[in-house]
Parts: sequence; structure tokens; C-alpha cells
Amino acid sequence: DDPAITKFLVTYLKQKGHTCASLTEGFETAAWLERNHCDVVVVDLNMPKVDGISLISFIREMSGKLPIIVFTGVGYDEERMHAALRAGANGYVSKNLPIEQLYCVLSRVLATCQQRARRAALSGGHQDPQVLAGAA
Repeated sequence: DDPAITKFLVTYLKQKGHTCASLTEGFETAAWLERNHCDVVVVDLNMPKVDGISLISFIREMSGKLPIIVFTGVGYDEERMHAALRAGANGYVSKNLPIEQLYCVLSRVLATCQQRARRAALSGGHQDPQVLAGAA
């Protein structure tokens, strides 16, 4: 919901070596995800036109295994956090925390995905190359 924070997040992640797509609206994010692959989605709970929890539910229905991290300025609201996790989010980080906290969660989620991809490859599964997307 804040273009300055989104720009900062994209710049930070690019400096860390990630490829990012920055999408600011829930409908735009959903359409992008239908046409593209990514390793993880970073979602804000406050977005124009769509509630972040609704977007999380949509992403989870569309792509059951795609990791979703909530990065929100809502602060620590236990009810909203639990609602996001019930909807399918894999992690929840407040924008009030240092950006490194988000990066730690992101790194952990990506490492888990890479481990799953290696296991799938070893068992004969196929893993498509993917790009990191951000919606904050």
C-alpha cells in the first residue's frame, strides 16, 4: 500500500541478488501469477481494491505450494496474523521490524523450496525455473 516501501523492498532484494516483480494491486498480482512463475510472493494485507487475506486465499487455491510471506504495516495484530496464516501464508513480518527480518524469513522459505526441488529432482520430479515476485 506504500509505493516508497515497495520501491525500497525491491531495491533491497535486487541488491541481495534476487529478481523481483513489483505489483501494487491484488487483481494485478493475481493476473501476473496466472501468467508467470515465481519462487515466493510477498504480500501486504492492505492493498488497493483487494484485501491481502483474500489475495493469499486466491494464490493458495491457484498454486498450492507457492510460498507466501505477509509483509505488512498493520503491526502485530494477532487476529489478522492468524487469519493470514489460516488463508495460507507461510510467514508474517511487520514493516515496523528491520528489513533484515523479512530477508531472514524470505531466505528460510527459499531454502526450503530449494530443498524440495532437489528432492523432487532426485525422485524424478520436474521443477520449472522460477522468478521471485513481490507484492508489498
